[in-house]
Amino acid sequence: MRSQVSVVRCDSYNQQDLYPAIKQSLDLIGGLSSFIQKEDRVLIKPNLLSAAPPEAGIDTHPEFVRAVIRMVRETGAEIFLGDSPSVWGTVQDVNVVYEQTGIRKVAEDEGVRLVDFNRSVVVSGYPLASWVKECNKMISLPKFKTHDLMVLTGAVKNLFGLIPGIFKTELHRRALDAESFSKILSDIYERAKPTLSIVDGIVAMEGDGPGSGGTLRNLGLIIAGSDAVALDSVLATIMGLRPEDILSTKEAGLRRLGNTDLDNIDIWGEKIEELIVPDYKLPQLSVLNRIPKPFLTIGKWLVRFRNTINPDVCKMCELCVKACPVGAISKKAQGMTIEYNRCVLCMCCKEVCPEGAVSVKKSFFARMVGI
Repeated sequence: MRSQVSVVRCDSYNQQDLYPAIKQSLDLIGGLSSFIQKEDRVLIKPNLLSAAPPEAGIDTHPEFVRAVIRMVRETGAEIFLGDSPSVWGTVQDVNVVYEQTGIRKVAEDEGVRLVDFNRSVVVSGYPLASWVKECNKMISLPKFKTHDLMVLTGAVKNLFGLIPGIFKTELHRRALDAESFSKILSDIYERAKPTLSIVDGIVAMEGDGPGSGGTLRNLGLIIAGSDAVALDSVLATIMGLRPEDILSTKEAGLRRLGNTDLDNIDIWGEKIEELIVPDYKLPQLSVLNRIPKPFLTIGKWLVRFRNTINPDVCKMCELCVKACPVGAISKKAQGMTIEYNRCVLCMCCKEVCPEGAVSVKKSFFARMVGI
């Protein structure tokens, strides 16, 4: 079947601009009423990576969430709002994320129930937030961002937030490289496909995303559809990549979970060829996905990358310690220390660092050959 994706321009998070733009994006693919009905219980799941203010561009903007809530309310459906941020911590940590991102205020203003993903249900071997089963519809609101490990965090990757925090580290232990993690992301998507995905690409992120190490880029786009794989294929194209350059998209496409071929995707609204950003900055580590494995194996001692923690920036909050799936980071008297013989470059530490203290250092040879 052909997939339907809409791309609409919107340069502002003001409701007078945002609400009609999101509505237009949905009208182009059949209208919200073709997906959500009055009797539905709808889980709205934004991308809440960390406790950052809206202007940081790290999380789905609260006004974006507000506009979607208002549209869903018009259908008469019951609304629940929640996510499991990448804090690998306690319920209190999640509450701080809800507070700092502005999501709690939106929930209070709009009178919707803000839920915690503190209970899980096992679905074909994966612990998913129980709200996946307690609601019969889900609307995913990803943020358009680069990702150190996966290159892109979009519609498919946003569903990793359905894994309650305490289980995230275990899944990372089982999949320490991008190819293995892509299989897990596809597994989750296969078990919990959203009814709709609406991507916040108004202020996107490039460079060493998805956290504080990335750089904001004003794209002014809203991308919507029911096929998350097709959405990510469109996002990859906008970034100047092929859909198969994103390993999670490639894996999901091979499983026939969605369309990756643009010839099988109807794109409504803006013309895709006019949206491509040729100078979109990719994460430094993305080059590792493009180097043939035989060469990478031979030259692994020459082409090296290392995480470093800047002691002048680090606040020693120890979130990186909690996030590291292999226990390579510890707190010492002189500061945070990384055991490089254990580090697998999964970039979880960089993802969760609220201060931007973690960066990637290249070997001399990698810099010399322009990698």
